[in-house]
Amino acid sequence: MRPLDGITVVTLEHAIAAPFCTRQLADLGARVIKVERPGVGDFARAYDDRARGLASHFVWTNRSKESLTLDVKQAEAQTILMQLLADADVLVQNLAPGAAARLGLSYEALRERFPRLVVCDISGYGADGPYRDKKAYDLLIQSESGFLSITGSPDEPAKAGSSIADIAAGMYAYSNILAALIQRGKTGNGCNIDVSMLESMVEWMGYPLYYAMDGAAPPPRAGAAHATIYPYGPFAAGDGKTVMLGLQNEREWDAFCAKVLEQPALAVDVRFASNAARNQNRTALRDLILEVFARLTAEQVIARLDATGIANAHMNTVHDLWHHAQLAARGRWTEVGSPAGPLPALLPPGVPDTWTARMDPVPALGEHTEAILAGLGYDAQTVVALRARNVI
Repeated sequence: MRPLDGITVVTLEHAIAAPFCTRQLADLGARVIKVERPGVGDFARAYDDRARGLASHFVWTNRSKESLTLDVKQAEAQTILMQLLADADVLVQNLAPGAAARLGLSYEALRERFPRLVVCDISGYGADGPYRDKKAYDLLIQSESGFLSITGSPDEPAKAGSSIADIAAGMYAYSNILAALIQRGKTGNGCNIDVSMLESMVEWMGYPLYYAMDGAAPPPRAGAAHATIYPYGPFAAGDGKTVMLGLQNEREWDAFCAKVLEQPALAVDVRFASNAARNQNRTALRDLILEVFARLTAEQVIARLDATGIANAHMNTVHDLWHHAQLAARGRWTEVGSPAGPLPALLPPGVPDTWTARMDPVPALGEHTEAILAGLGYDAQTVVALRARNVI
């Protein structure tokens, strides 16, 4: 038995934040009914075709769901939606600002009729405030939250390579929904969850915010290196590959000098005698490290670092990641079905040994419409009529 077996989630979602949240609920066993626009569906379906003809974002965030096509602006579709909510535990939506309220899907509109329903609204800026109605996409929130100001090279800011603002909001929606279900078990009542992409990202900006308190200088943009700890970042080896390493304290610095660089005198060099000094003299220290590493391959550097107990990592590409030895050794890859056939999928992190994650197919658009309607008591003739009127 999975933790969310018997829980039904209805979701009006698109793009990444809400789909990532609800896919994780499905991983735990929840039945997730994804309501999509007839003929078009979640616009993330058309982002690209890199996953054997399917969109990479969509494959990642939509396995184990049932796809129901429904034009929610039509009265007959509203009836169907209310029938679904009557048996649902959770409603998730990340529609455009104000759209859910206009459709009668706000918590205020639903709470009396469905008092046990947990309603989770995901938006860019939250349910109120001067930014409430602004459109919000991942890159815009990375910018608005200050993330871009601390990310990139000294000469130019850079966005994160994955949709971290969407991921942050999706994770907070997911954890808050789980908490709301626990609370409902104690009180019998649902609740409203208001998740803002901006607030999710600002939470993740906690360290730079405190670092720059009271008008102090913020962490400088330092590329792939740590902004305030050194040496901590990428260093090239003699074979052209790059090694990532990180030192956290003076004990590690002494060992690094003696056993990795084989220059123990550097440990007491006044230029490098503390992290603050090393940070101030980055260029000189970097040159010394690169001079030693130029005589070694990346694997030789890593061997020295491992033998010395210095934290390190390969600078992997996404192609390397598919074949990562640690993931293979722990059996973390499986397959899920899809309209394009079987696709590789990473098992969810952190699943305990008492149950297995649900890993069902990525749905085709509207794949489950007829089955869902049949479960609500609609006969085949009625379904045909609804389809003719473009309700489904």
